[in-house]
Parts: sequence; structure tokens; C-alpha cells
Amino acid sequence: MSIIPVRYHFRMQEGDQVVYDLQIDEDSLRLVGNRPDPMPFWTILNFFQCPHCPLTVDVEPHCPLAVNLVGIVQRLDHLLSYEKVQVVVVTRERVISQKTTAQSGISSLMGLVIAASGCPLTDFLKPMARFHLPFANEKETIWRAVSTYLLAQYFIKAAGGKPDLDLKGLGKIYDDIEKMNVAIAKRLRAASKKDSAVNALVHLDVFAKHLTLPIEASLEKIRTLFTNIHGIG
Repeated sequence: MSIIPVRYHFRMQEGDQVVYDLQIDEDSLRLVGNRPDPMPFWTILNFFQCPHCPLTVDVEPHCPLAVNLVGIVQRLDHLLSYEKVQVVVVTRERVISQKTTAQSGISSLMGLVIAASGCPLTDFLKPMARFHLPFANEKETIWRAVSTYLLAQYFIKAAGGKPDLDLKGLGKIYDDIEKMNVAIAKRLRAASKKDSAVNALVHLDVFAKHLTLPIEASLEKIRTLFTNIHGIG
């Protein structure tokens, strides 16, 4: 098994540090070695289960996404959302460092975990996990999501399928993710003593809202990048 390592290093102002290591299977693009033992109560599948979740308790007793969020709650729940931290993200390709809030740092880490968690509602995000971009802003998120979706449509067409160039499927994916975020937030409120994990998820949900239907308004935010290219006005 080939592993993609990602390290998130949180340095607090008072000198405390938390190092959070993730391992992603390069073939399946799923997290490995990230399951806690024992499982907290809030990871049980039917505890605030997403209304559109395709899993059943008899097959999957625990929510795969919640399971992979346990470490974040256990190790970073003591932080307050507004607390200033230095976050250093180390991947095989580069090192990215940013002074930010705990909420922003945890949100970036949580986005990666959600994408590689094995939740069937977030499978679309797995290629984005492979090329993880910490602290992506609104336009970067729109660019990455739309580019990933259109590249998937190319491969669908190459395999003889019918591509979706109107991006209707992308809007549906993010509608589903937005509903999922509501349910996961309820789990995190039951699990957390502080507000950083919940607010980090809320921060992610703001970006998800930019990609829900109708998606045309969000695309207008990056349209200017293509002005006067290939006849685009």
C-alpha cells in the first residue's frame, strides 16, 4: 500500500503544540489508521444520521465521517475558535505555513478528513484530497470543485458515458454535502466542549453553499479569468 502523508502542525501563542498526522491510501484515496478504539457514542450511524445517508446500521454500525473526526475533537477541542495559531501543513510536495485562527486551521484539516473519510456522500471530493490545498479561499474552492467535476465528465465521456457539461450533478453533490454538514454539526455539538470544531464545520459549509444550485452565480465570480480568451466576452 502506497501512503500519502499529510501533517498539520498547530502552534499556539502560549507555546503549546499539536501535531496531527494523516495517512491516505494512494489507491483508494481513503484515510487509513484513523479509527479510534473505543468508538465514541456520537459516531454511531443512527445518531443524528444524515436524512439522505445511503448506509444502514446493520452493514455500517458507525458513520465513517464521524469516526474520522474523532481525533480532531479529542486533540483540538480545547481551542477557542478565535484563538490565534500558526498552522504548518506538510505534504510530500510542499510546506505551507499560515498564521490564522483555530477555526480556520481546523476547518482546513477537517475539509481534508471529510474528503478522504469514506463517506459515500463525499466520494466526489477524494481527488481534491489527493491535491489538498490548505486554507483555500472562496474562488479557489469554486475553481477546484468545478475543475474536478469537469475532468470527471471527460473521463465519463471517454468511457462511453454521457457527460454533464451543465454542472447539474455538481450542484446536487453540494446540496447533499450541505445537508450532511447540518447533521454532522449536531454530532459535533454533542461531542465538543468548546466551539472550534463546530465553527470549523460552519466555515466549510459557507464554501459548500457557493456550489449549490443554481451554480451560475458562483461561476460568475471566476468568469473574469477567461475574459477575451477563446471568444469569451
